[in-house]
Amino acid sequence: MTARDRREQLLLVGRGLFAERGFEGTSVEEIASRADVSKPVVYEHFGGKEGLYAVVVDREVEALLGALTGSLAERGHPRQLVERATRALLDYIESSPDGFRILVRDSPVAQASGTFSSLIGDVANQVEHLLAHQFSKRGLHPDTAPIYSQMLVGMVALAGQHWAEVREPSKDEVAAHMVNLAWNGLSNFERDPVMPPVD
Repeated sequence: MTARDRREQLLLVGRGLFAERGFEGTSVEEIASRADVSKPVVYEHFGGKEGLYAVVVDREVEALLGALTGSLAERGHPRQLVERATRALLDYIESSPDGFRILVRDSPVAQASGTFSSLIGDVANQVEHLLAHQFSKRGLHPDTAPIYSQMLVGMVALAGQHWAEVREPSKDEVAAHMVNLAWNGLSNFERDPVMPPVD
């Protein structure tokens, strides 16, 4: 096996173990055993479990962020953007359940840039610009776009996490319900919403 092939094998084995047991529950010994190599081979390629985990997380972040940003890059009606982003997230969850499981777990590695919450924050920043433009066109306050983008992306992300575990109803049905809530809730905005006083 070439060094490159061995590295890919270790990444695949590590990805499966991290998804199954989490970062803390996975050891270098298990990774080496499943790959049928000695522990020094894992250290040689990644410097240890942390290095392997960081590469696995980076790859998953890149895959999911690429899918989400790609869905937002195309022009279209704002509802179409919500639909595409929702489908992109659910498609990723369906095609990469191990990768998604790794991203949503907290771990001591890559806390600043590799967590699911930071990834969702990156997507929310992109959505913010789209919302600000739409808010301006509709006579709404564009300076409120950041909080609305966090709410919108957070709703989709948390619903996606739930669907990843239960897989019911179907992906298309979940997407339709998410878009229904997001779009129909957004389409009837009050210009200056206020909470009633507490009695």
